[in-house]
Amino acid sequence: MRVAPRHALFVLTVLAMLQASCGSATSTTPSPQPTSPAGGTPSSVVITITQNGVSPKNVTVPLGSQVTFVNNDTIAHLMFSDPHPEHTDCPDLNQVGFLAPGESRQTGNLNVARTCGFHDHDLPLVAGLHGSITSQ
Repeated sequence: MRVAPRHALFVLTVLAMLQASCGSATSTTPSPQPTSPAGGTPSSVVITITQNGVSPKNVTVPLGSQVTFVNNDTIAHLMFSDPHPEHTDCPDLNQVGFLAPGESRQTGNLNVARTCGFHDHDLPLVAGLHGSITSQ
């Protein structure tokens, strides 16, 4: 079965929930997962791109997290770190890069405490395609 890229994150989430609910006869050590600053729940942040821009525009994530960008627009987008055109502030965001309509991609691990601005390289003057990710 071939799964469309935009549905891949949903399918992986459902599979993980099913696996967790089934239990196991053997004991394994769970992988460390990012937690919210208050502690407890895993962090899963998605920034969606539409014809109206990005949503949410500003997010905060725990150190070590990744942020997923999903392109729900009808055109491709090139999402990169500020400043334009150098993209040098947060190299981990540059892993998102080119997103065709329907595609999604994660940033690298955000291991440094800072605020990273991002934008669409091809549409740098469109304010709706600007945002920030704060890792702390």
